[in-house]
Amino acid sequence: MIGVDIGTTSTKSVLFEESGKIRSQFSVGYPLHTPAPSVAEQDPDEILKAVVTTVQEVMKQSSVRADDVLFVSFSSAMHSMLVVDEAGTPLTNCITWADNRSAKWTEVLKKELNGHEIYRRTGTPIHPMSPLTKIMWLTRERQDITSLAHKYISIKEYVFERFFHEYVVDHSMASATGMMNLEKLDWDEEALQVAGITPDKLSRLVPTTHVMNGLDDVYAREMRLLPTTPFVVGASDGVLSNLGVDAIKPGVVAVTIGTSGAIRTVVDKPVTDPKGRFFCYALTEKQWVIGGPVNNGGMIFRWIRDEFAASEVETAKRLGLDPYHVLTQIAEQVKPGSDGLLFHPYLSGERAPLWNPNARGSFFGLTLRHKKEHMIRAALEGVLFNLYTVMLAMEEQIGRPSVIHATGGFARSSLWRQLMADIFDQEVIIPESLESSCLGAAILGLYAIGRIDSLENAVKGMIGTTHRHTPVPSHVSIYRELLPIYIRISRKFEEEFDNIAEFQEKMDRM
Repeated sequence: MIGVDIGTTSTKSVLFEESGKIRSQFSVGYPLHTPAPSVAEQDPDEILKAVVTTVQEVMKQSSVRADDVLFVSFSSAMHSMLVVDEAGTPLTNCITWADNRSAKWTEVLKKELNGHEIYRRTGTPIHPMSPLTKIMWLTRERQDITSLAHKYISIKEYVFERFFHEYVVDHSMASATGMMNLEKLDWDEEALQVAGITPDKLSRLVPTTHVMNGLDDVYAREMRLLPTTPFVVGASDGVLSNLGVDAIKPGVVAVTIGTSGAIRTVVDKPVTDPKGRFFCYALTEKQWVIGGPVNNGGMIFRWIRDEFAASEVETAKRLGLDPYHVLTQIAEQVKPGSDGLLFHPYLSGERAPLWNPNARGSFFGLTLRHKKEHMIRAALEGVLFNLYTVMLAMEEQIGRPSVIHATGGFARSSLWRQLMADIFDQEVIIPESLESSCLGAAILGLYAIGRIDSLENAVKGMIGTTHRHTPVPSHVSIYRELLPIYIRISRKFEEEFDNIAEFQEKMDRM
């Protein structure tokens, strides 16, 4: 079985045996085009090619015969949007979640067009990442494009249309558009009216377990598959990551920190937040995932490495060590709480819990006693403090979690794993497979073709544990003292985020 994950920076395909064992895997990266501060686009055909290449490579590496492939099942990053004409030709690049050009219309939606009530029905917080606000911007400002628009689709819909010549969107990806009514599992009339489109401009809604047959012969040959190979439409990467780390039972929370980050848990019916702080997306028709994405995850550590640690990076190179390992060793020399130095990691605006593209980062509490190592540790702590504030919002609806299953690049650092246990005051388990979205797609595929009768039972046998961390009580008490200060500061700074962002934009234009 093949799980494909179409990500923001790369597409990965993993060929699994039915037991969950990996036989082969391959990934292809592609650039994010950012010609201006608010623009973040990708070439849809480059991503399509990456999907084809990665499937082709896992088939070639594994020497598995085409007729032995049970299915190909898909995971995809959320909130992408492109416009195609009647021939299926892209009229835009793939506009990613990181694109902020719809910021003005996001504010209009919030303040003038009943945005909060639309969020309560659709589950997608009002933010420029949302395809709803992207379409609002296009229909109002780019009529040269929208006059020719046949469909507004995500990158996964684009790939499936190329493979099967039909526009379909699963409930999971649709629930991340801001335009699908969660209770009705249908397009929301008011959201579409606000967007300025009619339902025929969107794809046909299908369950995440929907199976497509009749793969285009050309693509079948390229990918070394049969035209009869079943393709499972699948879901979004976030909800499938929960499945792939065995975080689908009540009280189990999944935390992912890669370039960005997210915290999520599964509930048995749609739940939204009266204050609009977290999302609600579909996994299946009976399982929903609530949580929050953060813009600033591992990219913060990369920024620290690039801007603060040139000498340490050089030393690491000479010694043949990973620079991140060297930096975490330096951070370990500092006491928990970084001697009262707090870091708000909003270097690229922020989604949850602020949902403010104008949010900006800061160090707070700097004194002459603080050194580089304090700033490194404070940055790692700050990323987790921010995720913890999202968890607090979720707790108001679901209660306190029982355990955290964590995955992503951060999990390679024992310090960062322990910091998570201490800051969240929870046991943290690191699952054996780091390919959680691909594995989640494969498990969903087994369910879709009737090979298993429940998702929960399948997960148990496929996912082991590599690390387990328990909170250190003395560390927990320090973080419990600092967290309220961290939260109060972020709220006070919020009054000035717009002002400093406006100033920065003015300076950029000079």
